[in-house]
Amino acid sequence: MKRIDIFTDGACKGNPGPGGWGVLLRMGPHEKEMSGGDPETTNNRMEMTAVIKGLNALIEPCEVVIHSDSKYVIDGMTKWVHGWRKKGWVNASKQPVRNADLWHELIEAVARHKVHWQWVRGHSGHVENERVDKLASDAAQSAGN
Repeated sequence: MKRIDIFTDGACKGNPGPGGWGVLLRMGPHEKEMSGGDPETTNNRMEMTAVIKGLNALIEPCEVVIHSDSKYVIDGMTKWVHGWRKKGWVNASKQPVRNADLWHELIEAVARHKVHWQWVRGHSGHVENERVDKLASDAAQSAGN
């Protein structure tokens, strides 16, 4: 299995408001950047979309390390999603899980890969996180115009 590092970030100008996502795929010396936006969204949706887009860009099953500054995405996939499935997609407050559509997409995107989750502190000088933050911010700016 090929080993891929995926660095992701989401941004929102207002929450909700225009948003963007950024992805850096890295396999050894090879890199690919991707980004996109939405004129009306939330930061959490953009964080999730970045991971989904990164995983869906892979053409074969891989060993993947997802590097994200989003505790929402990482905790969602490593802690919360199992309980949501058992409880019929309601949260601890007995309310429907927010962003369930994207959680389902993310589960599907992760399924064919061996995924490891790595939290990185945002805005702390982490080179790749700063790159994807700029991609996401630029995409959010474009989505708002």
